[in-house]
Amino acid sequence: MGPCKRGTEPLVSRLWWIGTLACLAAVPAAPRRVQAQDTTAQSDRLPPVGMGSLRQEAVSVGIDDGSVQFRLMPLDELILRLLAPDSYTAPHSLREMRSAEIQEAAERFGVMEPVVFFVTVYGMREQAQFDPDQLVVTSRNRLFRPIAILPVTQQWNQQRVSQRETAGAIYVFESGIAMLEPFTVEYAGVRSDQWSVSLRLVERERARIAAQRNEPQ
Repeated sequence: MGPCKRGTEPLVSRLWWIGTLACLAAVPAAPRRVQAQDTTAQSDRLPPVGMGSLRQEAVSVGIDDGSVQFRLMPLDELILRLLAPDSYTAPHSLREMRSAEIQEAAERFGVMEPVVFFVTVYGMREQAQFDPDQLVVTSRNRLFRPIAILPVTQQWNQQRVSQRETAGAIYVFESGIAMLEPFTVEYAGVRSDQWSVSLRLVERERARIAAQRNEPQ
């Protein structure tokens, strides 16, 4: 899969989001025989597919150093099931398609339930370089570095993006990142606590779906 380029728009965040959707839209539907791998979620805690209403942007964390902007979106069904149906399909299929690679990478480190994110990097300057290994997550006062990075676009391997260009990869972490608690994302000394904001939307959506499921039929 090649890099995803965008046209000119006035807002950087809007440009990034269009590019991210383009990258995900290029992901074909996974074969039905492949089973999704949940990370922090148990099946009885998951709402049915199709009941969510959130957009992908609502459950993503952004961070930039002035040259590139990273975005992280959990590929955990606990979060993905809260997305609107048209937002759910592509990230769910991406997780399913790469499940064997994810599991193989995790098993090399003795990890049984990996935590997985879809990560995109957006170029804010021409030929902007980035270091994938510098992107880390802190959860429950513990620092997590990726145990594996699986490129989704060819451009990712070059570790360089042109202005208004997006590259993507799957980040695999060991278990321990709590999806339903605040966590911090850091890149090159820049930190983001944006997940705390997303978490309020997540909890509100979980409550809405739970109330709807309890309504008399």
